[in-house]
Amino acid sequence: MTIVVGYIPTPQGEAAVTAAIAQAKAHGESLLVVNMSRDDKLVDAHRAEASQLNRVDVELSESGVQHEVRRIDHGTDPAEEILRLIREVDARMLVIGLRHRTPVGKLLLGSTAQRLLLDAPCPVLAVKAH
Repeated sequence: MTIVVGYIPTPQGEAAVTAAIAQAKAHGESLLVVNMSRDDKLVDAHRAEASQLNRVDVELSESGVQHEVRRIDHGTDPAEEILRLIREVDARMLVIGLRHRTPVGKLLLGSTAQRLLLDAPCPVLAVKAH
């Protein structure tokens, strides 16, 4: 089976990849690492540069885990795209990184992580950065 990892170039994204590698090794599974850029933003801090994705690919190769790294350069809803991919690959688990947000920040901006936690058709492992 496959574990899907939502990756963004932040400490939370790095923690998600690290946790996903541990899960993949423990269960003999492959990883699908996903990074997405939104169409409605001219500059998206969550969009990983090619060098960042290459570094993740090298880290995964060195870990010995079978994997694929995808960057999706279209779409306006990261949660919906990740949920679609989970269904497409029949993922056993989703791994995401979480960051602390204020209650007002949650109210005004919504939360991709919250949608994934509530709507994913598989278990979700949510991790924090150290």
